[in-house]
Amino acid sequence: MTTEDVLSPVNETEALRQQLLQAQRLTSVGELASSIAHEFNNILTTILNSAKLGGRNQDPAEKQLAFERIMKAGQRAAAIASGMLGFARKSATLRQHCDIVRLVEEVLILTEKDLAKNRVHVETKFHARPVAWVVSGQIEQILVNLVLNARQAMPNGGRLKIEVRDNVDTETAEIKVSDTGLGIAPDQLRQIFEPFFTTKKPDEYGRGGTGLGLSVCRQIIEQHHGRIRVESVVGKGSTFTVKLPKRLTDDPA
Repeated sequence: MTTEDVLSPVNETEALRQQLLQAQRLTSVGELASSIAHEFNNILTTILNSAKLGGRNQDPAEKQLAFERIMKAGQRAAAIASGMLGFARKSATLRQHCDIVRLVEEVLILTEKDLAKNRVHVETKFHARPVAWVVSGQIEQILVNLVLNARQAMPNGGRLKIEVRDNVDTETAEIKVSDTGLGIAPDQLRQIFEPFFTTKKPDEYGRGGTGLGLSVCRQIIEQHHGRIRVESVVGKGSTFTVKLPKRLTDDPA
């Protein structure tokens, strides 16, 4: 056995951290799988029905309309599949210049059906399109987690608002995720970013929160030298604000 065969404590910690990130990412994929499968079923139904109608109808205009419906449904399916596969597989740690609004839009494609099924109305407000030097897959992971947490905090439906700002004074890209849900009690606010702490109650199948989602979010944000802040009022909802430096020392720009 050579020295290369044994991981150093630093490398071993990093390897474990990457495994934790991937495990949490797959947990999010699992939560979205049911809604995405249902959406694909709807898309296939649209494609099949349009193909049948187009095949039976001799009117060129109707055939063209059926073809356009098939194309639109196919493009929707491709976007969902590409987004889901990309999100599940993204384990790279290389930073790149990313349009933060684009990352938000990609996450909303993945979560759109899940939110609609749970009667959550989505409102977006993009005050600017800041570009930050980040690991895109990790930022998407933060956003998916915050969106799913917001949806779970609104068991009877509600409103989810996502805002993006470019803070010129602090040179940061800011993402704000707000919900109109149950809120978090003051004595729990200090603990929500701690590993294995969860405020989620088990569902009808006995599944509750792992307590790792927000802990992983904090780890990712700290590695980006950013900050995350939460404000909450019981019975009225919560707001999570993520601040990411647009530039870091390893940024070639």
